[in-house]
Amino acid sequence: MSETVLIAFAAALAIGLPALATGWAQSRIGSAGAGALAEKTEISGTIIILLAIPETMVILGFVIAFLILVMLK
Repeated sequence: MSETVLIAFAAALAIGLPALATGWAQSRIGSAGAGALAEKTEISGTIIILLAIPETMVILGFVIAFLILVMLK
């Protein structure tokens, strides 16, 4: 029973920590991007790409959490 709980906790950490880090990174990128867009409107595509890059951390965290839970069975 305790092994199952630890595995579930590991999966929760695998998705939770990257999600928090992504939120923090996107808040910094978003505020800097808004300031940059106020000065140069032609860089909007670059700002969108920079906002999308941290999302890969959440996707990879989801994959790891899925793999952990599949090993549970």
